[in-house]
Order: sequence, then structure tokens, then C-alpha cells
Amino acid sequence: MAWVEERGSRSRVRYRRAGRTVTDSTYTRREDAEAEATRLNNATRAARLRYQPSPAPRLDEWVVIWQAGHLAADSTLARYESLLRVHILPAFGSRRIDSITHQDVKAFARGLAGHLADSSVRHIVTLLGQILREAVDDHLMFFDPTARLRLRRLPREQRPFATAVQVWQIAARMPDTITRTLVITAAYTGMRISELTALSRADLHLAEARLHVSATTGALHEVRGHLTLGPPKTPAAVRDIALPPFLVDGLDRLLHAHPYDTVFCTPTGRWLWRTDYNNRRWRPACDGHPRADWPPILSGMHFHDLRHTHRTWMDEDHTPEVLQAHRLGHAIPGIRGVYAHVTPTMTARLLDNLQARWLDNGGYW
Repeated sequence: MAWVEERGSRSRVRYRRAGRTVTDSTYTRREDAEAEATRLNNATRAARLRYQPSPAPRLDEWVVIWQAGHLAADSTLARYESLLRVHILPAFGSRRIDSITHQDVKAFARGLAGHLADSSVRHIVTLLGQILREAVDDHLMFFDPTARLRLRRLPREQRPFATAVQVWQIAARMPDTITRTLVITAAYTGMRISELTALSRADLHLAEARLHVSATTGALHEVRGHLTLGPPKTPAAVRDIALPPFLVDGLDRLLHAHPYDTVFCTPTGRWLWRTDYNNRRWRPACDGHPRADWPPILSGMHFHDLRHTHRTWMDEDHTPEVLQAHRLGHAIPGIRGVYAHVTPTMTARLLDNLQARWLDNGGYW
């Protein structure tokens, strides 16, 4: 259906077509915009009378079809399956998709908001809209009932970052060489934990002071209670990461400290479970542990905040955007990414800064 919005001194008509919002901003008078919106709505009603699509499937039937053709990472698909099973299908699974109204979705979102965080509500409603918009594209329904739904959005939480001294203090509370080196490598490379726990000996090229994140086995995925090696998060995450001299030394020590192929593993050579590591090692080290007589260092800090820490250090050292993006495995959007290049001079300056940061703050293995 079409509707009118005010934009400064002009009026504009907006309507949905093929699952997308189309905007017509050519009107100087609201009366003309309202007349056009009425014409479009009348044409839509007439089309509905002329065109009678085959009976729309129930949502649970359409979800099966949608899932069969949807392309996403296994971890993303597992998250979708959880949201569908727990929230969406119990509410709408038995309904024909063309019977779900905007008011139904509003009531659904309001009910979710009573016991879930705002971000969780947004994820659930966004997934429902994604599924229904593809039904619109397949002419199984006329409009997306999640369109123009206003959901509460809280300000993004400011995440903490650590100083070099705090990184060393957290690492010193780790129980062994493997987990100590894991913390330091994360802070001084900005790698994701899935990339770190996937590293094998073949990925370390210490003679060249670099490591490689593989396109095929560059991340350790935890999906439905199983660990598997697979591609990293994005194509840009496939990269070589240059290492400062102290980290080359630390990783070399680690490779001589255990015989296993996986660099960061359990004491018996198995892959690390993130949840187990977080609960048993990371949280006590950051939040403090009364039985170990450990005071807090950075309460509430996540392991992923070491990635934020590395980005903050690069900002402090005036590292160029293109090198920051490459190191973190991000793609620079638009034309900026086309004409930006990492040079050996940039990399050498960054490694010098990281080496100095380690030495100046009392770091040692």
C-alpha cells in the first residue's frame, strides 16, 4: 500500500514494489501526493481482484522451502533455526503467510519485548521480514507485514579496551603457555577467536614473520554442538598478518612447548571450545577470583574486546585506515577501498609500534 510522508517543504509518496520500498519525491503539494497514493492503492485493490494467486502456504511450509534455497554460513543457519523454532513458528507457523498482518507483527514484537533484550527482538522480527519478503517476491502475498515497523533501538554499548599492561596481566593469569600466548596474540593481531583457534602449524610462517588465515580452514565453527573447520567470517578475512619480533618469538616457543598440529589447543591437543574457555579461564582472569586472591582487572570485558583493543592501539599510533582494515579482515567500502593499498612502509611502522608497546610496558614471555 502507498502512503505519504513530509520531507522538508515537499511531500513524497512511498510504496512497496517487489519487496522494496519505492520513493516518489516529485510533489510540492501534499494534496497531489495524497491523490497519487490513493490512485496507487486503488490500482492495487483492483489488481488483487483480477489476480488471484494460488493459496498461500502456511508459514511453517514456506520456511521449509525458504531454508532449502537460502545461502548462509552454517553458524548463521543454526541461529536462524533456533529463532524460528523458539519464537517465530510457535507464533505464526500454522498461519497462512498472507493472513499475517502488520498488527499481528506489532503484537508479536511487543510480546517479545516483555522478556527479551531489544537487540534480540530486532533479530527475530528482521528474520521474519526476510522470510516474508521473499514470499512477496514469489507473488505468494501482496505486502510485507513487517515493513515500517518501529522497534526500539538502544544506544550501542561502549565496549572496553585494555592497555598493554592489562593485556599482560590478564595473560599472566592463564594456566599454561597455550592460553597465555592466545591472549597476547589476540591483542597484538586483532584476530577473531574463531580464527585463532583454527590456526595450524602450517598457517604460521615465522621465518617470514607472518601468519595466514586460510580461505577454507581459517575459522573454527561451533554449530549445533559440534566443532568444524571452515571459511572465516568474510572473504576479506582471508589474509596474511604481519607479526612483530616479540610475537614471532612467543609463537616459536609455543610450537616447541607442545607436539600438536593445532596451535591454540587444549593440553591434550583438542580444539578449544569458546564457551568453556570463556567460563573457566577468561572470566576469572578479567573479573577477579576470590579463591585465587585475584582482584578484577577489567570486569565484564569480552575476549572479542581484544580485537577492539588492537583497533584502538592502531588508532593511537595513527595507522592508516587501509592497513587497519586489512589487519582486522575488513573490506573498505566504495571507491576508498579501490584506491587504497597496504605498503611495506606502513606495515614496518605498525610492527615497530607494536614491538615498542610490548617492551615499554614490561612485557615478557
